[in-house]
Amino acid sequence: MSGHCLLTGGAGFIGSATARALVQAGWQVVVLDKLTYAGRREHLEGVAVDLVVGDICDEDLVRQLVSGADAVVHAAAESHVGRALLDPTAFLKTNIGGTRIVLEQSAKAGVPHVVHLSTDEVFGSAPEGTSFATDAPLRPGNAYAASKAAAEAFVHATAHTLGSRATIVRCTNNYGPRQHNEKAIPGWIRAALDGDPLLIHGDGLAIRDWLHVEDFAAGLVSVLAKGTPGEIYHFSGHNPLTNRWVAQQIADLCGGAVLSHVADRPGQDARYALDDACTRETLDWEPILPFAAGLKQTLEWIASRRRAA
Repeated sequence: MSGHCLLTGGAGFIGSATARALVQAGWQVVVLDKLTYAGRREHLEGVAVDLVVGDICDEDLVRQLVSGADAVVHAAAESHVGRALLDPTAFLKTNIGGTRIVLEQSAKAGVPHVVHLSTDEVFGSAPEGTSFATDAPLRPGNAYAASKAAAEAFVHATAHTLGSRATIVRCTNNYGPRQHNEKAIPGWIRAALDGDPLLIHGDGLAIRDWLHVEDFAAGLVSVLAKGTPGEIYHFSGHNPLTNRWVAQQIADLCGGAVLSHVADRPGQDARYALDDACTRETLDWEPILPFAAGLKQTLEWIASRRRAA
């Protein structure tokens, strides 16, 4: 399937990787992005998309852009847990209010397929030895996760009131080129390249499951090509690793940087894990890039941009 796709947040980290994958798959893509600190024009250099600078909370603008669209991929979001702990206001406005506008205007315009990007964090911490299925109860443990859980509620509310069933996609932690350095892996890489300590929250034993952003973007294209509107799809990297272990790999790759433990983040979830067996079978999808290769690629990408600066 291909056609005209509106991609919100398409100048961000996951959004720009998705833009590349959609264009390669033959989609005509319009990107709507506010171009905040994490969304940048240069992320879309060389990608044949039309960029509209604007806010998903602008109802008139969203109404114009969804008109005639064959698909909407809603990736725009405030996404950093640490900032949400300091002040959740922007998260409530964008992740809940903005999502409501995108969903409602897409439904009123009759867009055939709307894909809403969510997160594994809506479930809270996964008990050891378990992975959350698509129908597991949502128990968000921080303001960011709560805003994404509320956004999912609007997916269901829109289906009930307007009869338009959007697809929910949840993924584990993405990493790769173009990720803002407030996130763990690029932050640790930049610290190591500068010879600074790699800061680890608490004991560093919190487990995250890492998925390369290009593998996830390929999965989103598969959702549009093979997925059913209204279903829920999980995407997992099957790379459950402690934060301390990942930071140590980065330190070793950079010649032996020092790890430094700092106070744990309030409400830190101990472990994230998604069951994506149904996604892999239904969409014929699985990650291609092994974590070690993806980590090295990400480090080399960051290092090359620093050399060119």
